[in-house]
Amino acid sequence: MRRGLVLGTLVVLGALAVARAQQPADAPKVVEVEKVKDNLFVLRGGGGNTAVFVTAAGVTVVDAKNPGWGGPILAKIKELTPKPVTTLINTHTHGDHVSGNVEFPASVEVIAQANTKANMEKMPIFKEHNNVGMAKKTFTDKMTLGSGADRIDLYYFGPGHTNGDAWVVFPAHRIVHAGDIFAGKGVPLIDEANGGSMLHIGDTLAKAHAGIKDVDTIINGHTPKQTTWADLQEFATFNKELVAWMQAELKAGKTPDQAAAEWKLPEKYKDYSPTVGALFGGLAGRIKTLQTEMAGKK
Repeated sequence: MRRGLVLGTLVVLGALAVARAQQPADAPKVVEVEKVKDNLFVLRGGGGNTAVFVTAAGVTVVDAKNPGWGGPILAKIKELTPKPVTTLINTHTHGDHVSGNVEFPASVEVIAQANTKANMEKMPIFKEHNNVGMAKKTFTDKMTLGSGADRIDLYYFGPGHTNGDAWVVFPAHRIVHAGDIFAGKGVPLIDEANGGSMLHIGDTLAKAHAGIKDVDTIINGHTPKQTTWADLQEFATFNKELVAWMQAELKAGKTPDQAAAEWKLPEKYKDYSPTVGALFGGLAGRIKTLQTEMAGKK
């Protein structure tokens, strides 16, 4: 079976290390709501964290979870506001963030970074639904939607989790949805098949920290609670130090599997997850990705 198909299946199943355990297909789809601000909510369950931003003109949604979760998201939004959903932003291409797109009305404008749209076009779910839910509007580095209290700024700073990770900023609330480039505190999720970069993720995170102004709080891709802007700076440093360690291990002649077996979480990052999920090859897979990038083969 081709690697891309295997990867797509894993992602659609939501088998991310930081995600909640996959429920049976017939299990009730329960959407949990956290009110972050008067008009900004986080919906949890069924995949990545979904943001719901209620504006004067309608509702903007960020990420649409696993297959079958678009309907529950829309139903929950109706409980929060009578306003229609007008916009859906996807932070990146993975099935636990975009699959619910296909259940949104055709009138909803779907927006993503240009590379993410290209990645989404390879996904079976959109082909099976005649491109319903596919991104129609894209941006390269930055885009602004709306104005005043309803403004949303979209940024792209470079490869990390994928090659199209969007940062979705709500300036009026000093909050950003980071998607899975900062899924949570721990070894990053790097999807090499969709342009992710172990070599560059630390720099990309640092650029985001320096380039986005006046933000205090981060809605992460999968954590059950938000993190702070200082946490992002620390996460960038963690990734740079992790890459430096990987490079030293490879220089010492160790294989990715040998290095991964010896890795221990540094004490100063004791609040980070000490385990690395198997998705994308586990820690050895991240080291192999770095090795490929360093060899200039990517």
